[in-house]
Amino acid sequence: MPQSRTLSAGTVDEQQAAPPEPAAPAPPEPPTARAPTWWVWLAAWPVTAVFVLSNAATPLYVLWQRDIGFSKGTLTVVFASYIVGLLGSLLVSGVVSDRLGRKSVLLPALALALAACAIFATATTVAALIVARLFTGIAVGAVVSAGMAAVTDVAGPERKRLAALLASCAMVFGAGLGPLLAGLLSETLPAPTATVFVVEAVLLFTAVLAVLRMPVRRPAAPGKGAWVRVPGVPNGNGIHLTLGIAVFAPGITATSFVLSLGPTLLTELLGTTSRIVAGAMAFVMFLAATGVQFAVRKLPRRTILTAGAISTTLGMAALIAAVHASSVVLLVASALLAGAGQGMGQLGGLSLLNSTVPAQRLAEANAALNVGGYIPAGLLPVSTGYLMDAVGLPTGATLFGTVLMGLAVVGGLVALSGHRRVPEPV
Repeated sequence: MPQSRTLSAGTVDEQQAAPPEPAAPAPPEPPTARAPTWWVWLAAWPVTAVFVLSNAATPLYVLWQRDIGFSKGTLTVVFASYIVGLLGSLLVSGVVSDRLGRKSVLLPALALALAACAIFATATTVAALIVARLFTGIAVGAVVSAGMAAVTDVAGPERKRLAALLASCAMVFGAGLGPLLAGLLSETLPAPTATVFVVEAVLLFTAVLAVLRMPVRRPAAPGKGAWVRVPGVPNGNGIHLTLGIAVFAPGITATSFVLSLGPTLLTELLGTTSRIVAGAMAFVMFLAATGVQFAVRKLPRRTILTAGAISTTLGMAALIAAVHASSVVLLVASALLAGAGQGMGQLGGLSLLNSTVPAQRLAEANAALNVGGYIPAGLLPVSTGYLMDAVGLPTGATLFGTVLMGLAVVGGLVALSGHRRVPEPV
């Protein structure tokens, strides 16, 4: 018994003297089950619903101009308030989404979009239009960062190409569907500036339901750095971001011009104020952007980017020719080429980022791509609107087309040089 006590005491002493064993690491979280493919498509619906709102006002500006009274320059300021809201949103939404989760950004964004619908439906002043466009821009900034990243999260690593395609097509299809629906509804139903946004509110409500059920997880660990900052990409991904912006920025600037001043050009060239015609032109532009992405989805990404730059260049040449020849056919051709240029630039840029940026920085990377695209998309059309007021439509449109054509050529050269310097990501 004493020996037993001694052994026991010695064991206790050894235990007290021994250093504590390090705590075992927490077991990793089990991987998320692969979501069915229909969920990948459904995850893109909130992006579509918000982008329907983004351009739903386009055919209605002629009505507000008639009822409220404002110039082409003021019209482009209303349009640019959307860009301001979008850029401000992109400074926050990508980082917040990567740290707190996609739903934490998407649900407030959809609430703001619903508020924008209410303001649009009752707007009687330019200030109300500016506020509604500002709210819309904030919501769009959230979905191009958090919403597109959510599609990638739901798709999983095996379906990154499909995720990039669906997220990009959701954006451009919604952007085209908005003005078409607005044109049709405002011409055929009473209260044209209100009915459109009642229908859009219903679409947004269904998007809220989709987000609530979306199979995405909150991030496992918080990120580092400031919450509000100019979005960027991890070290080594700068070249991929540059390649995307070089082509995407001229493309989306071209489509922004058509959206903001296309109805004015149609009035000047065709003598029509039909909201269905204006909405249809925007719709076919973004339909081209959607269709071309499905057509080129299997091509190398640098080929997609180069083709996008060529398409935007040709679109601006057609715009200049359309204005000087007073040709509606050339104007529609310009819109189609601009849409294809944006679509390919957007798909190429998103695919490069999806394939190379880790998931915990993906929403911020998407935000960075869109910041680079939307800055010129806001500045150049606004400048052109005021320039048209001062020197006339033909001169203003010609200068815009010439400047943007030069930017598109530079983008194409960047894409070609990048093809030689950077290997094609998987």
